Amino acid sequence: MTKHIHFIGICGVAMSALAIAFQKQGWRVSGSDAGFYPPISTLLREHGIYFYPGWHPEKMGAPNLAVVGNVAASHNPEWLAVQKNNIPYRSYPEVIAEYVVKANSIVAAGTYGKTTTSALLSWVLAANGRDPSYMFGGLALNDFPAAHMGGSGWSVLEGDEYKTARWDNRPKFAHYRTTHLLLTALSWDHADLYPTEESYFAAFRNLIAQIPPSGLVVAGVNSGPVRSLIKHAQARTVTYGQAAADYVYSNVSQSASGLEFTVTRGQAADRITSPLLGDYQAENITGVFALASETGLPPAKIITAIASFPGLKRRLERRLAGPVAVFDDIAHSPAKAKAVFSTLRQLYPGKIIAVFEPNTGNRRPAAAPGYEAAFQEADEVIVPKLTALKRDPNEAEEAYDGGDIARIIGETHPSARYIPNDPDVVAALRKTASPGDVIVFAGSHGFRGMIEGTVRALAELYSNL
Repeated sequence: MTKHIHFIGICGVAMSALAIAFQKQGWRVSGSDAGFYPPISTLLREHGIYFYPGWHPEKMGAPNLAVVGNVAASHNPEWLAVQKNNIPYRSYPEVIAEYVVKANSIVAAGTYGKTTTSALLSWVLAANGRDPSYMFGGLALNDFPAAHMGGSGWSVLEGDEYKTARWDNRPKFAHYRTTHLLLTALSWDHADLYPTEESYFAAFRNLIAQIPPSGLVVAGVNSGPVRSLIKHAQARTVTYGQAAADYVYSNVSQSASGLEFTVTRGQAADRITSPLLGDYQAENITGVFALASETGLPPAKIITAIASFPGLKRRLERRLAGPVAVFDDIAHSPAKAKAVFSTLRQLYPGKIIAVFEPNTGNRRPAAAPGYEAAFQEADEVIVPKLTALKRDPNEAEEAYDGGDIARIIGETHPSARYIPNDPDVVAALRKTASPGDVIVFAGSHGFRGMIEGTVRALAELYSNL
């Protein structure tokens, strides 16, 4: 008899990818969410997965297993029905631990770069015949799926440090039985879950300490906190960075078509090319090169796979190439936005106009110091109405609104403003941008059609050029 799995909150990138992977394994899959939007809704339809908006226990039925996303508040009708009817349930990290994690468990973790590195590692291993099981929280620019249940003893997981579920505050990566860790870079994030810098770093210290002596830690030592934390490793440690590392990257050149740089390890030096944008991607790619090399793959084959990886949606994704360029990036913290602005400054001579929406943790008063000077390379900053947070009514949370965020940025930036109406944001961008300028939408949410509206408005404005 075919087993039935139901996803409460299926429209997230990770949950939808996991749902599709289960369907490919022969499960009957269904899912619900507050709303459905492309590209996730398109993917689910293409795979014939039954989904519906809202929370309806009668549509959910009695699945063999329910996967409960963080979108499900304590009063969610389907969550209540799962508990009332004793339906077996798991958080999605628990499902990954049970169905995806293998004996050789590679986890990419860190404040920055974990989605790109986990995706690229999955791509490199798959291209070289390893057939890994994997999951990463992004959508590739080609048809490479974001989750897969492979046939080998290898798995690659994006190791998110945010909480597992409403009933489990442990970081997601705590479930993945890590044997090989790629640790990218660290700076305090998610202040709603980790109220102090020390509490944030402690989560990674525990992860490092739990890797067995037979395992491997590949550490990005450009990051001071990473350099400090790897002292707690009992596993073999290999480092990468711009200097004083086992794998050193240098001579980075960047153009609108991508990156080219050199990786040196001992006496060997290899030239690497990639279509990815951003100097920071040279660091990410070097980490992937190091870990893949340490697992026994030949460097030449790794380099070939890296060159063919097109990247991910919402990672400096170019949405419009024209007199005014439009980019979309998931940079939802001031530090991540700063890195994006720095990359665009190297590529475009005109103004950088940013539309910024922070994630949950960066709406907290504790995160305010991180905004200082983070937006200096943007010529103008617009903060839209912030996407409403899905919060448990029993949780009292203090959070800034869009006006507050614009005010905080404005303390160190002369051209920051709050525009609460979405059509007014599009109109302001159309009016403000000139040929040679670049507009970048930076944030973890989808901007409610503002990106598409801006692309249409600019394409129409410059249609005769």
